[in-house]
Amino acid sequence: MFRLEKVFQNDDSGYVLFVSLIKTLVIYIVIYCFSILFENTIYDLLNYNIYKESELFFYSFLLSFLYFIFSYSLKNKREYKKNFLSFLKEDILSLFFSNITIFSFFFISEVKFAIDELFLISLSTCIISLAILKFYFNYLHQDLINKNIIQKNIMLIGNYDEIKKIINEKVDKIYVFKCCMVSNLEKSKLKYFKSELKVPIFQEDEDIRSILEYHSLGQIWILNGDDKEKEKLFKKIIKFSVDTLNINLNKSIDLKGRQLLLNKYEYKFYEISKFYGISLFIKILIDKLLSIFFLILSFPILLISAIAIYLEDGYPILFTQNRTGWDGRRFKIYKLRSLKKSPFDKTEQVSKDDKRLLKIGKLLRRYSIDELPQFFNVLNGNMSIVGPRPHMVEHDIHYSSLFNNFLKRHKCNPGLTGWAQVNGLRGATPSPDVMKRRMEYDLWYLNNWSVFLDIYIIMKTFYALFRYKGD
Repeated sequence: MFRLEKVFQNDDSGYVLFVSLIKTLVIYIVIYCFSILFENTIYDLLNYNIYKESELFFYSFLLSFLYFIFSYSLKNKREYKKNFLSFLKEDILSLFFSNITIFSFFFISEVKFAIDELFLISLSTCIISLAILKFYFNYLHQDLINKNIIQKNIMLIGNYDEIKKIINEKVDKIYVFKCCMVSNLEKSKLKYFKSELKVPIFQEDEDIRSILEYHSLGQIWILNGDDKEKEKLFKKIIKFSVDTLNINLNKSIDLKGRQLLLNKYEYKFYEISKFYGISLFIKILIDKLLSIFFLILSFPILLISAIAIYLEDGYPILFTQNRTGWDGRRFKIYKLRSLKKSPFDKTEQVSKDDKRLLKIGKLLRRYSIDELPQFFNVLNGNMSIVGPRPHMVEHDIHYSSLFNNFLKRHKCNPGLTGWAQVNGLRGATPSPDVMKRRMEYDLWYLNNWSVFLDIYIIMKTFYALFRYKGD
């Protein structure tokens, strides 16, 4: 529902921020509780005036704020560390620096503050609480890995020796090698390779699209991707939306200051989606909240439309169809039915004066009322409010053969509205030229995405609904 596996696809920045915020909140709660309970009972915990009059009142705000700043700046934001050294560095050292800063400020400002029993007990409890939280968040991180939420599902591409070298490495559980594609694979050796590598093996001529969908792949690692023998494979892979890395297995492991994979190998991204981490999590939260809001707001319209469809042509009210989602995975899209129940080719796009349209269907499609049930797709996590519009699977296959970059549209969840739609490209795509223009707008959105761009597109959509009529 929340697509958290995509939030953590490329790094742990979202999890690191979440941990820092919770620890900061716990520090504040601990000091708040002790400032009241030190001389009062548990029944006074909600008495804010006691806390306000406590000498720890101002100190608690300063400590919480400074702890968050110091701890978050001292952390490796791309990778969550589980060892005890990280606890000393991120928690204990942050508390120490925070207190030094506070006491320095109190001294300069001549603010009276007693280091008494209440202060020492509160600070000691903060340290104990942070230690307990460290164990808990270590457990939670491992649990998220075990549930395939933080895991990275990877396909390896290379020759047999290169793939075996990576598989034999002691890798973190976060990396799951789902399958591999062996270059220049001889069929006579296939059985031997399968017994040695112990992951599904594919050949160069097999359908990449089906492999990505079936194995729910999040990354492709091309091993020594600069080799000429992999040039053909590279051109085939790069057409798709999945994050693709070039792993250099030949260079020295002593590369200080370089970004290393498995602490050994230099790598670079051929392709990487911008949709991950904290920004993606904010986008998901906005999607969920706005979907609930718009569904409540549009309920009378949905009800009236459903009654009109039933009176004109009976059941079903909703129309479902397979569409292509993130990384090419299929999902069922929901729409209010705007076409008659008589048999027809479902891959044929609807035109303006289509005889298949219901009378009410023309109105539904003109103002995109038929798209309102897709807010349920957003709640399910298959779609977003803003993103490239999802096309039928058959159309994706057709147009991907015409345009090399077409499948790169699937680097994020498809949307109810998008950059192409607010620029006039709504409704059917009667010609390849129209589809190419839509694709270009979608690719611009993917390369320039931000949460603020999403908000701008949402606001502009209301204007586009009336200016650019749908078919």
